[in-house]
Amino acid sequence: MRIKAETGLCVGSGQCVLTEPAVFDQDDDGIVALLTDHPDDQSAAQVRHAVTLCPSRALSILRDA
Repeated sequence: MRIKAETGLCVGSGQCVLTEPAVFDQDDDGIVALLTDHPDDQSAAQVRHAVTLCPSRALSILRDA
């Protein structure tokens, strides 16, 4: 699993950070910042949930080839 964050779409709601703070953070402007773009298996369910919660659809999950 790989995560993609479109920072230009992010509105800074912080739902991702609240859902999985081991993977998501926010910069000084409140825009999403990835702590890793390849979360471990332990974080996978929470990452998927965070992606569904994103109000601006700035987050997506890409499958590794």
